[in-house]
Amino acid sequence: MGRKPKDDEQSVINQIEALRTKAGLSRQELADKVGVHYQTIGYIERGEYSPSLVLALKIAKALGKKVEQVFEIEGDN
Repeated sequence: MGRKPKDDEQSVINQIEALRTKAGLSRQELADKVGVHYQTIGYIERGEYSPSLVLALKIAKALGKKVEQVFEIEGDN
């Protein structure tokens, strides 16, 4: 399911695990809220899979955050 980024493609990092834990949600609970399998949440948390824009927005909304509070481009500070 995961894919390796191309050499010229920047990596996306996320705060899902920390925000999910702080909200008291399991991977399964977050997955249920956004309509994906719980393993998908794990892949995204570990950076093994980049979500679609729609899924990223759903995850942010489920966590009560703006998308830019959850996801950022690595080294783009």
